[in-house]
Amino acid sequence: MDRSKKRQTFAPERPNSLGVGDARVPGRYLPRPTLQFKRYSSPPGTLHLSEGFDQHNQTTPKRAPSPDIGRRSGLSRKHYYGSLEALNSLHYTGSELSGNAGRFRMESGEIGVQPSMFQNGMVTRQGSGVHLENPEFQTRWYFKYFLGKVHQNFVGIDGSSSKSPFILSVCLTDADNYGVPQYRAILWRKTGGQKLCIPYQPNKPLSPKIVLQAYGVNKVDKGPREVLNPEMQKELLVLEEQEGSVNFKFGILYAKQGQTTDDEVFSNVNVSEEFERFLELLGDKIELKGWRKYRGGLDVKNNMTGSHSLYTIYEGHEVMFHVSTMLPFTPDNPQQVERKRHIGNDIVIIVFQDWDEKSSFSPPAIKSKFVHVYALVSYRKSDNSYRLTVFSEKNVPIFGPPLPCPPVFNDHQEFRDFLLVKLMNGEKAAYGSPTFSNRRQRTLDSLITRLLQDHMHEKLGARKSWNDVITDSSRGNRRKGMEREQAFLQLGQSLKLKTIVKGDAPTSLASTSGNSKVEPWKPQCILEDFSTKIFCGDSWGDSLVLGTEDGIQMLQGAKHRYIFDKSVVPKQMSVVEAFGLLLFRVDKGKEFHSSKLYVFRLTDFEDEDEEPKTRQFCKNHRVDKSKGCHLFAVSQSGDGELKLAVAVGKKVTLLRWKHPVVWSTWSVGSNKDVADGFEIIKEVTVGEAPILMTLVYTSSHESLVCVGYKHQFDLISEAGDVSRIHSIDKQKKGTLVSAVDVYEEEESELLISFNHQSIFKRLTGEQSSNFSFQWNSAPNSVVCAFPYLLAFTATTIEIRLVVNANLVHTLVLPKVCLISAKADIYFSASPPKSSNTSAQATGSVLPPSPSSAQEKTSLYKISTISLMGQFLDPPLARKTQDDDVTAAPNVALDSSGEELSVTRQLSDSSLESQDTVDRDILAKEPASRTSSYPQARKGSDPADPRGAVKYSTNGTWTFTTV
Repeated sequence: MDRSKKRQTFAPERPNSLGVGDARVPGRYLPRPTLQFKRYSSPPGTLHLSEGFDQHNQTTPKRAPSPDIGRRSGLSRKHYYGSLEALNSLHYTGSELSGNAGRFRMESGEIGVQPSMFQNGMVTRQGSGVHLENPEFQTRWYFKYFLGKVHQNFVGIDGSSSKSPFILSVCLTDADNYGVPQYRAILWRKTGGQKLCIPYQPNKPLSPKIVLQAYGVNKVDKGPREVLNPEMQKELLVLEEQEGSVNFKFGILYAKQGQTTDDEVFSNVNVSEEFERFLELLGDKIELKGWRKYRGGLDVKNNMTGSHSLYTIYEGHEVMFHVSTMLPFTPDNPQQVERKRHIGNDIVIIVFQDWDEKSSFSPPAIKSKFVHVYALVSYRKSDNSYRLTVFSEKNVPIFGPPLPCPPVFNDHQEFRDFLLVKLMNGEKAAYGSPTFSNRRQRTLDSLITRLLQDHMHEKLGARKSWNDVITDSSRGNRRKGMEREQAFLQLGQSLKLKTIVKGDAPTSLASTSGNSKVEPWKPQCILEDFSTKIFCGDSWGDSLVLGTEDGIQMLQGAKHRYIFDKSVVPKQMSVVEAFGLLLFRVDKGKEFHSSKLYVFRLTDFEDEDEEPKTRQFCKNHRVDKSKGCHLFAVSQSGDGELKLAVAVGKKVTLLRWKHPVVWSTWSVGSNKDVADGFEIIKEVTVGEAPILMTLVYTSSHESLVCVGYKHQFDLISEAGDVSRIHSIDKQKKGTLVSAVDVYEEEESELLISFNHQSIFKRLTGEQSSNFSFQWNSAPNSVVCAFPYLLAFTATTIEIRLVVNANLVHTLVLPKVCLISAKADIYFSASPPKSSNTSAQATGSVLPPSPSSAQEKTSLYKISTISLMGQFLDPPLARKTQDDDVTAAPNVALDSSGEELSVTRQLSDSSLESQDTVDRDILAKEPASRTSSYPQARKGSDPADPRGAVKYSTNGTWTFTTV
């Protein structure tokens, strides 16, 4: 079967540039009949973003349940970030690009635009959340968590063949003011500092050996030797500053029409009113003489670099602009060396043109070895808008945010924020290019080697064994030499204060503009107090089905009922809406003599007045070959047919659902017909019992089963062939997390996660990207929702970008557990107790006592439309046959109809930001908000775009709350 036709059957339209035709397979999916309570999905491929939907205000659209978000159509994830080939094929008016222009990647915001994306004669605007990547207030750990506090530093040489020196810093800290102690560790090597969070266990002391093993260092050649000298803090602060400057300097060139060489551009003196307004938009004009803030290499004493410059602050980053027309001009020097000396040594520059026609500018026109990113800004008088094109040297890693389509900004403040973030992310990305990364590695190697030589042989009572326990000051174990410790703390606090006063503090979030933004990952509380222990769950339309210790419960808005009593306690669950089925697994116990897998029609649970079903109802619903089942996996609904993988010990059985899609709704057959609905494809015996399983769709109309064991991931074909896709070093402790079925364009891939790492793998076993995701905390679940990758750890949701693995945010939530990520993302967490009044009055944040905190769980949702809406298909006029369905009410964010504010508290006592944003979001959610949660869908207005989502997670997530 032609794969493109198969995928197009249940996916929205997408650009023809990806090679997917418009042909559809008729009759594959038929409309399901109207059920009484409308909790089912629309047929795959019928859900799109509604007309006039505002991504920042989710109260307008009529929400509809949707199929799971697995592997839907969309552009390649890299197409949003420009093309290296595009620049070679472009020819501008009056000037042909030079032969070496291909060494730059061009982002024009128009890659992949097709006629299907036009609405009413205009291109649909697509953009992305504007985020600083690797924000310093979350990545500069040593300054934020270590400096000025008791911590330990070790030096040593690893046991690898390279015999590389390293420095290890370990600190026992509070887990972001939630009263939960945890260890933070930084391993400094020439490749940079790698950060990890390690759980604190009072009865299990931590040693340097255990910490290094968490980094994969199982053998050391020398050391680790503890360094007690307080001066070590100065050196480590310098090491962390090698990650890049907190402040930025950007060049600005003014180009007139017809100018094609750098000498012509650098020689401009007179400027237009449009350029003046552009400068006023970017920042403030300041007088350089006597300037006391960040100067960006300009002279502030004798006006040697001009009398004025342009300056601004954005989210704690000071920015000095090197404006060509403000730098000294030499009439008899056509090369304008003084101007080139500053702008030519900037990593990122802006080229401004104020005419409407296409530009003749090309990056090679500016002769510089240091400039790696060019932002071409064009002003259009006709509609008072700015147009942006970005060129970056081909070795610069991809960075965001991707340009909207079209890249035209009528809102000037929006353009300013976008441009500043793009430039800052571009400079950070440029440090990853060989020009800068090689130099940085040499610098770090030299600094670490010198520190090793200076401190390796100190005889200040340093420990000699790497098995010795790391000091735990919270348990009252005090190091000998109180005076030495006091000197250590005083020096650290002094260094921190000097850095703050100097304006280089990486924890500042100050900005000159007061615009606030709502982050797309902002959680919404759907139930404030849920006291029952949750084992598993899945979404069913707008409802949430939960497997708890008291049975199976269904939450739908304010309604809450049991569909099975406490005699049925599932440990794994999956709702397959496209086929109208519910599957769950129960373990051996008091009520069940062995673990089994059961399947039911969703129509069996529609009557809200029906009594909860009991264990007896399961009698005729057991799936064949599932006795003793300890794990199962189902295919995603978009794969065209339903397949099921069942693991019983070392035996893996692959089954296929033999009935059509609408059978479970139309059929009046017996319960036995449901249980016998799966037919066996293949049984395979593997070497050990699987820990995890995922079904993977391939272009040959065949499903593969990805099976994870203790130290490896294998692929099992329908023919029974087994192939290795990834292995983990058996000398290292392996903790497998997940294998997520994704795809890049038309090629299936797997995102496999283990320990603190996630990597993209092709089905051949080849790594499909040149980077991996290194999580700060060990994830329990990973969700792929383009452009973000979300790792759910014990106390955080760590959010990174798919295209480059850069961190964009960390949500701090105690006892967070993922429930379902099939449509919207549902999870549970223990809401923190709010700080007392006196603490709020003083501005300090007091951690609650773990022993006194009341054990309570709340349920939250992250909206897929909010998280991924900018990458979903545009609205299309589409008609369905469910015209009699009642419309759903609008989604309200709280009882007052206002969006939750995202705030960050700053502690005056520590002069650094505290991660209390998530406390503000989650602590005081009104219980009444659940009453506004949508309970039905409007079939005549299929407004939900989640059928167009490109990435997803496994359809089933299993977890146990503590």
